[in-house]
Amino acid sequence: MENEKWLLCPLCKNKTRTKLRKDTILANFPLYCPKCKQEILVNVQKLNISIIKEPDAQAQSQQDAEPIICE
Repeated sequence: MENEKWLLCPLCKNKTRTKLRKDTILANFPLYCPKCKQEILVNVQKLNISIIKEPDAQAQSQQDAEPIICE
């Protein structure tokens, strides 16, 4: 079809297994790439793709950590 297009991996630019149409809307979609074996969250609206960056895990501070008691 003319109004369909493959969703390309934003990392390696290869085809994924997902097709898009002009009226496709995806929110927080976990896009998996079989080529680079990465999963990335994307939003898609009107064939425009935006990547969602997940916040990195924050280290636990020493004050919040529970004390370890050795006997």
